Amino acid sequence: MYENMTILALFVFVYSLAGGRLARSPVSGAIIFTAFGLALGPLGFGVLKLNADVEQIRLLAELTLALVLFTDAANSNLGVLREHVHLPGRLLLIGLPLTLLLGFGVGVLVFDGLALLELAILATMLAPTDAALGKAVVTNESVPPRIREGLNQESGLNDGICVPVLLLLLAVAAHPGGHGVSRMALELVASQIGIGMVFGLALTVVAAWLFKRFNHLGWISDSWRQLPVPALAVACFALAQWLGGSGFIAAFTGGLLFGWLARARKHTLLLAAEGTGDTLALITWVVFGAVVIARAVEHITWPIVLYAALSLTLIRMLPVFLALAGLGLSTKEKLFIGWFGPRGMASIVFGVIVLDAHLPGGVTLVATVVCTILLSIVAHGLSAGPLAAALKRKS
Repeated sequence: MYENMTILALFVFVYSLAGGRLARSPVSGAIIFTAFGLALGPLGFGVLKLNADVEQIRLLAELTLALVLFTDAANSNLGVLREHVHLPGRLLLIGLPLTLLLGFGVGVLVFDGLALLELAILATMLAPTDAALGKAVVTNESVPPRIREGLNQESGLNDGICVPVLLLLLAVAAHPGGHGVSRMALELVASQIGIGMVFGLALTVVAAWLFKRFNHLGWISDSWRQLPVPALAVACFALAQWLGGSGFIAAFTGGLLFGWLARARKHTLLLAAEGTGDTLALITWVVFGAVVIARAVEHITWPIVLYAALSLTLIRMLPVFLALAGLGLSTKEKLFIGWFGPRGMASIVFGVIVLDAHLPGGVTLVATVVCTILLSIVAHGLSAGPLAAALKRKS
């Protein structure tokens, strides 16, 4: 245990020293973290011996995603968002359903041994884009503001929307031939999204008022000033999950509201939450490389690699291109938005949920998710900077 702790702590320390410079390089942090896990894990030198089970991996990925969603939402430019709200609206209301349908259709053509319901589950697992992996684009000022905000809002909300869809499909798989599926679907979607939004917003309002009140009284010392925001992000997520809602929706909507309420000094207040999220992301990707890939690699086949490649290209890009028709975006801008739909934390969480469901094709589903995330880490990580620069030159 202490050997692993030493290795991870030293890696965090060393990377933090050069993190600012590396963030401007073509190689993303996720590539470095995953490669480190692969190199020191059982597929490499075998020095890093992590025995994380599926629940521990799920908890780590969920907490990381909650913090990233909260801070990204809080940093949103609401003025730009109000002016161009139709862009993320189209991506979520048109692009996401089309992505689910196309992902299902391609799965029918590529996989022979999976049931139709399992193919629908696979399409849902890989539909949400990842806020953490997309950070290199949504924080890059070379990218036009409306595209940055559109991608940020999409990645912040699509995983929360996909959660009830996935849970419904798993419920149908567990109780085939059950009645009242349509009603159950509506109730599940309404409760997940409704509870997530209501309690994410309500908790943020109360927390922001308390922070302002006690800060005015001078009760908050400098050493404690950075802790309330990370605690609030986790509380929004956990409370919504506890009450049967979507913690991801709660974290994102809570972050949006917090960013507006604390707009005058949000940058300072968010520093600790951003640092905590970055640290958890680093550990998550190391665990992904050292544990998850090591367990899944023997199950990866050529059909899985083909579907993973199509998931990042055709299955994502064609629906986005169709959804954005008529918005005045150039072909290059639509292709850029379509390409930058990285898969990461949300798909890891979904993979763990599906693995726990013990579906007949569960191993194939999870192996496909792992392969897609691995391809995404490399492809999106290496292309983020150059394509953003190219988009700026073409604008």
